[in-house]
Amino acid sequence: MENKKEVKRRKLEGVVVSDKMEKTATVEVERFKKHSRYLKYFKTSKKYKAHDEKNEYKTGDKVVIESSRPLSKDKRWVIVSKI
Repeated sequence: MENKKEVKRRKLEGVVVSDKMEKTATVEVERFKKHSRYLKYFKTSKKYKAHDEKNEYKTGDKVVIESSRPLSKDKRWVIVSKI
């Protein structure tokens, strides 16, 4: 009997901002954070390098990325689909 765990992977939505690398796209994810003292919401963004096996996603595409095992020094995400 194998003891395999189901891994709950994080999914994020973002926009492809760069597709110049081979099999890699840079995806910018925007989110709202709440200020701890003033309780006001503000927008922050972060860029993730995501794996794109067929180089099919281009700059400006809205995509869903999913966490994965480390694929390289910076890549820990895989592009799942286009929105």
